[in-house]
Amino acid sequence: MKDMKYVAIREMNIGFRNPWAYSFMALFAVFMLSLLIIHTQGGVSGFSGTSGTMLNLALYLLPLMALMLGSFSLTGEKEEGNWELLSTYPLGTWPFLAGKYIGLSAVLLSIVAFGFGLSGSAGWLLGSGFDFLTYKQLLGFSIGLSLFYLGIAMLIGTLARNRWQALTIAVGVWFFTVIAWPSLLIAMLGMMPYLWIKPAITTLTFLNPAELTRLFTVVKLGGGSTLGPEYYKWMIWIRSPWGTPVFAGVMLVWIGAALAAAYGLWERGRGRG
Repeated sequence: MKDMKYVAIREMNIGFRNPWAYSFMALFAVFMLSLLIIHTQGGVSGFSGTSGTMLNLALYLLPLMALMLGSFSLTGEKEEGNWELLSTYPLGTWPFLAGKYIGLSAVLLSIVAFGFGLSGSAGWLLGSGFDFLTYKQLLGFSIGLSLFYLGIAMLIGTLARNRWQALTIAVGVWFFTVIAWPSLLIAMLGMMPYLWIKPAITTLTFLNPAELTRLFTVVKLGGGSTLGPEYYKWMIWIRSPWGTPVFAGVMLVWIGAALAAAYGLWERGRGRG
């Protein structure tokens, strides 16, 4: 526990000195503020054009931010020789990876909090912004998305040998799960028998953290009717009292599986090294 705390604090110190973190923070904050000022003429409640635009903005930016910051952090340890130094201390692989994840989570959530705080303050001053419930749900969406992809980033950083390789894999994962996903989903479903479509949609959605988080938030915002009849059962369980606990449980399983895979691969490399 003490080792994990040391790694987390060290990672936060490095992260808050990283110019990449401040570049992402400025980009996220400026885009959120600009969209709020341009599109909002009055109070925004529930799922609307403005909240949908904010949703898409976070969907494009936050996964890429998490993937790059997380994977670069681990590959940087390899390239700069810091891991060889740290491994001379009685530091286990799990405290190292868990501490990294916690420290990077703090950096990412600070970026998200700054962007939402700036846009929320601007909306309050201008008298035009999101109502509290919508604001809270969009903030929760951004936090969940960041934590999901940070887990994937830890796995990418473990697999990649250097920053260039990490960048290639990270951009590929981001493109596949965020940009290309709708087209790939339609293509795959078009080749399946009709009776397989609904089970396939459910399975594939749980395998894509971006799509899972997006659907959950759209339904919570009251925009479930825009998803189509294939997602009727999704609307039922998400709106139910156990919808949020189930989603949180799936998120923990996803992150835990990614970190467990990274741990296994890191231990294997450590044993050989």
